[in-house]
Amino acid sequence: MSEKNSPVGSGGHPLDWLDLREKERIAAGLRRRVRPRPADEPDVLDLAGNDYLGLARHPRVLDAAADAVREWGAGSTGSRLVTGSTRLHADLEDLLAAHLECEAALVFSSGYLANIAAITSLVGRGDLVVSDAINHASIVDACRLSRARVTVTPHCDVAAVEAALANRSEERALVVVDAVFSVDGDLAPLAALSAVVRRHNAVLLVDEAHGLGVMGAGGRGAVHEAGLAGADHVVQTVTLSKAMGSQGGAVVGPARVRDHLIDTARPFIFDTGLAPVSVAAALESLRILREQPELAEAVRHKARRIAYGARDLGLDTTLPAGAVASVLIGAPEKAFEAARRSAEMGVRVGCFRPPSVPDGLSRLRIAARADLTDADITRALDTLGSATRGL
Repeated sequence: MSEKNSPVGSGGHPLDWLDLREKERIAAGLRRRVRPRPADEPDVLDLAGNDYLGLARHPRVLDAAADAVREWGAGSTGSRLVTGSTRLHADLEDLLAAHLECEAALVFSSGYLANIAAITSLVGRGDLVVSDAINHASIVDACRLSRARVTVTPHCDVAAVEAALANRSEERALVVVDAVFSVDGDLAPLAALSAVVRRHNAVLLVDEAHGLGVMGAGGRGAVHEAGLAGADHVVQTVTLSKAMGSQGGAVVGPARVRDHLIDTARPFIFDTGLAPVSVAAALESLRILREQPELAEAVRHKARRIAYGARDLGLDTTLPAGAVASVLIGAPEKAFEAARRSAEMGVRVGCFRPPSVPDGLSRLRIAARADLTDADITRALDTLGSATRGL
């Protein structure tokens, strides 16, 4: 066969390019590895996970999960429209809607899919989506999948959002924003965004992944705190894998949005329903939160103590609105080294590097919990000081 007629790419294996990309990531300090953790680490202080209220191992939550496994089995056995909906799903949806003071809720198997479902069902080709520059990856992916025209605005820039809406040619528009941003821990200007959205006859979708259980009175979220609970132009998405200590997600808002998602959202129609064990755990966590609303303020207070303490150490630290603070390091290899040293000293912290954050802004992500003791906070700060020294 002549060279001209040779198949394109015949000079090697079609996946050889993966090895080249891996070498590039290693050189840039961006190689990631999956490291399974033990089930029980009594000597480790976990400030990397998102169990904000400390409910993932609460005895009542574990008992509820165990009871659900015995009654319903290990999985939901099908999509929500076939066999995947149980009484537990309905109870959780009712309680979520009541807690967030909205008309209705619809549970999905993850918060990621809740965002995909909500955005792709509310806008499509010929519509506009306005998205904050540092929204979560699930929102970014949902915007792309929607096939709508996407305008990305500077972080928390209300004027830019208004300009995008005012200059649009599309009839329908959706503004999408994280309530509490997952890396820096800052709060979106929801009241101002709501006013802009109303002026321009659009819809506001707020991802409360880091707001549910943390922000607002009794952990009702940033939307509630902004006075927007139950507003007919606001849709919320939540995750059950953070403050609720379980797994799954939900879309919460007007009843007609729920009805529309049931008929049109592909992640609802075609995905296997959330396992009853996870539903039961989230439901019990939500009941505990409603009985102990002070948990929300507790986690915010402890996050602020850690952030101010880190600043006192001379570390460049964001001040959290919710449960998360970031210690800015800069270079990815330095952030990784600080996280490694911290782990060696028995304190686990998150290490965020590109593409999770922009180049030059790698950092340690510190997630507080409501059940942290004074001794835990002292230990965390001592460890941060030692782990970052000399970097």
